[in-house]
Amino acid sequence: MEHPEQSAPPVPADPLSADELSALRRSLTTGRLAMTRRSLLRAGGALAAVVGGGAALSACGIAPAGRTDAALTVDHSPAEKRLNFSNWTEYMDVSDDGKRHPTLDAFQRRTGIAVTYTEDINDNDEFFGKIQAQLANGQDTGRDLIVLTDWMCARMISLGWIQPLDAQRLPHARANLAAQFRDPAWDPGRTHSYVWQGIPAIIAYNVKATGGRTVDSISQLLEDPRLKGRVGFLSEMRDTVGLTLLDMGKRPEDVTADAYDAALARLQRGVDTKQIRRFTGNDYTNDLDKGDLAACVAWAGDVVQLQSDNPDIRYAVPKAGYMTSTDNLMVPSKARHKGNAERLIDYYYEPKVAARLAAYINYACPVDGVREELAKIDRTLAENPLILPDEEMAARSHSFRALTPRENRVFNQKFADLTGA
Repeated sequence: MEHPEQSAPPVPADPLSADELSALRRSLTTGRLAMTRRSLLRAGGALAAVVGGGAALSACGIAPAGRTDAALTVDHSPAEKRLNFSNWTEYMDVSDDGKRHPTLDAFQRRTGIAVTYTEDINDNDEFFGKIQAQLANGQDTGRDLIVLTDWMCARMISLGWIQPLDAQRLPHARANLAAQFRDPAWDPGRTHSYVWQGIPAIIAYNVKATGGRTVDSISQLLEDPRLKGRVGFLSEMRDTVGLTLLDMGKRPEDVTADAYDAALARLQRGVDTKQIRRFTGNDYTNDLDKGDLAACVAWAGDVVQLQSDNPDIRYAVPKAGYMTSTDNLMVPSKARHKGNAERLIDYYYEPKVAARLAAYINYACPVDGVREELAKIDRTLAENPLILPDEEMAARSHSFRALTPRENRVFNQKFADLTGA
């Protein structure tokens, strides 16, 4: 497991802490890993992989963090017309026969670049465990393009494991990236990443189950006696706590330990009074559809899909604001085909291509200028602000700030204590 480019001897890796393993187990069963991209994600042995991977890292003496010099990475794109692209399960458009990815196929025909597309990202932590040893040793992971969630992107960029992108190769991306995604605190100016899709967390309700009433605030979820025992919150900490902070007049972008504790205390009261039925992953969709949950915190992509089959499903964007996380395209250090990867990133920022992707997966599209193209495919989708946020909705979007490793452990443990995970 040695590499000639390794400049310093490795130090022993830290194993995953108990609370980090607990957080991963929650993700595997009820959290982000359980979210649909058109149907349920198939986790397989993700937990075993990350636990076993952590042991393997320790056994090999691989450091959990290190820096590589991206400037020394040789780009083989001019000579090698290929690209290895790792993504989440069912996060790409698929043909009716389920055998092709139309937008990827069109890219390959246009550019002559052969894309090996692999759906091997089931969970942020699990995937990090897969590639951590190679990145820490300055090795090529075998992947030229990966898609990870903003908080994990922040971690990897801070470790020096992501290559800066060449803005000159990204004309469509630079021109068409929607304003709300342009300047995240964890990657100012988008020097290392571009958004694949946005993931808004909002309020959903079954109007039949609420007796015709609108549910449009976290306060109502936590305090309306008519909803008691029929309220759900997400088992994803950043979404649930972030929305609660906003309802309290606090910014998740600036969250302090005291504000976090105050939000948890408010949620704890909801648990103690049995106002909250449970904390859920994607499994809230069945209960909301049937009316067993009258209202809940929900992911917008799920709401769009539920509404296509059930006219009783409604949604509300709280006046206090809503949470948006992003999944992002990045090029790992030592990737052989950075130029090819940048061509693919830029391709998905062409409005016609972005519209085809958005029409299939129904998450928030980060590309400006898509509305007309999406309307040609499905006018209803083009008019849906959950897929194409208007300026007013975009202005109410918030993101949870990047946490230090210690904060992440402490915050996750406290949230696990709240949810009983």
